[in-house]
Amino acid sequence: MESTGTNTASESGAAPDVDLDLVTVPTRQGLEAVDIIRRAASQAGGVGPVLHDGSGDTLGFLVPPGTADAWDLPGSACTQTNGRGMRFGDAASPTADAADVTGWLLPPEAVGPVTDPDVLRAALGEAARLIEAADNCR
Repeated sequence: MESTGTNTASESGAAPDVDLDLVTVPTRQGLEAVDIIRRAASQAGGVGPVLHDGSGDTLGFLVPPGTADAWDLPGSACTQTNGRGMRFGDAASPTADAADVTGWLLPPEAVGPVTDPDVLRAALGEAARLIEAADNCR
């Protein structure tokens, strides 16, 4: 199967062997954003594969290559992979005894293509506002 750079699963359901960018956010904001994107199913493509770190501090959304060039959302980071470091196909599936291992919250074979950066940006903004409102009600 020829890769377009935005597909996240091969025909076998394995993770892609392409360079993608990774947007990382605090877990609470990321989980809210996943819910927001899933509720707004009419948005471009829905949510794509999402990684979680073993410590539970952050979530990572796979986005198309080149996203990092213009990513400037406060409270988040976007990293170019350029083929360095962990390949996304190597992320472990979470297990009960592997609390410190990075794994899939939403694996590539269970969701559609990578998350659209504009959809993600909007969802993260809405998530931040919801969290702030909830925290101010306490």
